[in-house]
Amino acid sequence: MTRRDDRKGAPEQLSLHYRQARRMRNGGDTAPLAVRVSQAARMVGLGRSKFYELIAAGDVETVKIGRCTLVPIESLHDLIEKAREGRL
Repeated sequence: MTRRDDRKGAPEQLSLHYRQARRMRNGGDTAPLAVRVSQAARMVGLGRSKFYELIAAGDVETVKIGRCTLVPIESLHDLIEKAREGRL
């Protein structure tokens, strides 16, 4: 079995999932500081539309870097905590 990046013609940029899995195997930092909006929505079990509503309402913090919108992991923890306390 060959690794994805060992194959001839493999893309230079590896998928986020593959990079994270490789980091975990190598013992590197496994927890990302922020994730893209679609991944953040999946992480908390919400649809993208509802998640964007929470962003617009100010319940979820976002960070814009270039054209990429990221959601800090800490903001997801805060969102769950607010929901537990009934503040959403």
